[in-house]
Amino acid sequence: MLPSGDILRPAYRDLYSGLIRLHLLYHAAKEPIFGLQMIEELARHGYKVSPGTLYPVLHAMERKGLLRSQQGRGPNDRRVYRATAEGRRALGMAKQRVRELFSELFEDVLLRRPVRHGHKEEAP
Repeated sequence: MLPSGDILRPAYRDLYSGLIRLHLLYHAAKEPIFGLQMIEELARHGYKVSPGTLYPVLHAMERKGLLRSQQGRGPNDRRVYRATAEGRRALGMAKQRVRELFSELFEDVLLRRPVRHGHKEEAP
């Protein structure tokens, strides 16, 4: 989990905003999502997001064609969001780019050889 104090720093918010959008798109591709559910899910990952921040992000993603929403039929039903076909395509491309970035960010860890007989082997 990321330290919440760091996430609140304005300089870091721009970095994390794309990750938050990816979280939203990922979950909306798996199943319908709603705002409070995603605020709680993001909090599990160390992101402190208010409704005043989250809902404009969801609405912007909907305007861009990545999500579509539908209001529940009852008086207390929530608006739920689902990934569109375009959103699923964008998520697929993002996964490739995140995989590439992950390998660069952690190449020093990935290049290490396994520990044997209590001694750490160094990368060549």
